[in-house]
Amino acid sequence: MKQRYPKVAGYTLVQQVGGGGFSTVYRAVNFDSHEVAAVKLVRLTSETTEKERKTLDKEMRIHAALKHENILEFKTAIIVEPNQPKSIYPAGIYMLLELAAGGDLFDKILPDVGLKEDISHVYFSQLIAGLRYIHMEGICHRDLKPENLLLDAGGTLKISDFGLCAVYKIKETGRTRMLSERCGSLPYLAPELCKEAPYEAEPVDVWGSGVILYTMLAGNTPWDEPTRRSYEYAHYLTGECFDREPWCRFSRDLLSLLTGMLAIDPSQRVSLAEVSQQPWVMRPSQIARRGAAALADHLTESLRQTGDLQIATPDVVRNVDADGDQIMGNASYISQFTQSLMFFSQTQSGTRYTPHLTRFYARLQPHLMLPLIEEALTAQGVKWKPAQEVVFEEPGGGEVQALRMRIGGHDRRRLMFKGWVELEPFEVRGRSGTYCIMARDQGNPISWRMLWKNVIEYPAVEPQVYRNKD
Repeated sequence: MKQRYPKVAGYTLVQQVGGGGFSTVYRAVNFDSHEVAAVKLVRLTSETTEKERKTLDKEMRIHAALKHENILEFKTAIIVEPNQPKSIYPAGIYMLLELAAGGDLFDKILPDVGLKEDISHVYFSQLIAGLRYIHMEGICHRDLKPENLLLDAGGTLKISDFGLCAVYKIKETGRTRMLSERCGSLPYLAPELCKEAPYEAEPVDVWGSGVILYTMLAGNTPWDEPTRRSYEYAHYLTGECFDREPWCRFSRDLLSLLTGMLAIDPSQRVSLAEVSQQPWVMRPSQIARRGAAALADHLTESLRQTGDLQIATPDVVRNVDADGDQIMGNASYISQFTQSLMFFSQTQSGTRYTPHLTRFYARLQPHLMLPLIEEALTAQGVKWKPAQEVVFEEPGGGEVQALRMRIGGHDRRRLMFKGWVELEPFEVRGRSGTYCIMARDQGNPISWRMLWKNVIEYPAVEPQVYRNKD
């Protein structure tokens, strides 16, 4: 029997787009207004503790109060309690959120290459604008990392996921408090969180945004963790790193900004207000004035140069019409930005919005392609569960049959990643085979892109992948 879900403020859940375990993200459509949003479903069970409920309540209360163009909007939420009599819906908290139609920012960044300074400047400036607002409201994010930075349909950066945030300041009086909880991901963690003493809130987010800026520019984090156990961090402490790539290619103004944000002593670290006054940040941006299509082109420049973007949308499925009439509720995420990113894929059932650039088309049918992908994943040390046959509805009606496989593992920074591999048949202009989407829902998007690249270049898979002029 097909699972049913409640409407959330008039929005119908139409397709799972991410998540696993205790939370799942769905694309949701208001069929009356033709608007699209996201619904994050956090499962509740009879074992959900009072502390866990309070943490979720705090996250929603804080997120709902934050209104800024660089923060993913929290619209509303409904709750279906566990053991609710006669309920036909899964128990959980259904959070209605703004749809990040532009996908992950870091999904567009080439591993170990990164972005050029001009486009990094655009998104770093938006990150700092959002963080300054959050701090002004007395909130510390505490979990800044690539997977929490999303893009809307116009290519604007959106800070998301306030599950680890903390109130550290009374907005009316400006009075602050020290924090003590240890949380966050090791590569982005400020060094003071590795000690037992209480810590100041704002410098933690300054450090995290400094690591993010480096990661944008280099296509990798600067270190595994901020301790001497990481040789890269040890070389940063001694200054040895500055004679090596990528540090040695950074401009003087950029290097001054990075080392100011990544000062080991939090009392010596620059504030966000000081960051905004740094010469590298204050310089005018030419890209920001040129529109969404130019923004997308600059963002994906390295992916086009390597051919990765062409693999996601090869000639065999190119020149697909994406007017907005083919998919119900698509209008709000069709834009110059999303079309330039080639987010509209040709599938068996027509044109579909797919905000994952980690995808490819293959010559073999799904049941023949699946064992080759399993072999490629095993060779990378990735664990996978046997694929299941699934049927999901298209937003414009109709059903799609696919094979769906759960995968997971650890990247080279020892961070866990999880996601799905979906394989469905396609036939376009006389060509047929498998349309394969690798959709990440946990972990670093750059690491996920590296996994995608390793899969499509695996000897058994590579000959089957459609490329330009095939």
